[in-house]
Amino acid sequence: MSNSEQRAAQFTRMESARRQTQHQLDLIDRQITRRMTTIIPQLGRRHSGYRRGKAPEPGAFLERYRSNLAAITAERQPEIDALSRKLARQDAAIAALRGRAGSDGKVVATTDPGGSKP
Repeated sequence: MSNSEQRAAQFTRMESARRQTQHQLDLIDRQITRRMTTIIPQLGRRHSGYRRGKAPEPGAFLERYRSNLAAITAERQPEIDALSRKLARQDAAIAALRGRAGSDGKVVATTDPGGSKP
């Protein structure tokens, strides 16, 4: 196996690992969204309606939503941070490999490093 073939194989493995890491981050995002979706009906029931002529506070629902979202996200924050750091390292390693391939004069087939989400 020549050097360029080894580099192409390494590049493919690195991009595959990066896609898997991005998939894990996307999975966490979907899990948080799903949990918030199940909580929304409970958040809406807390309004008191008109009480002694006083209208319900219009921002109360949004405030409860944001506080619950922050709490759920905080539970997963260490995992999100670790995967984000891993993704940044993988991006840097892929860029370095591309830089080496470019300086050697060899072209390595590339795919979109951003994955499916911007």
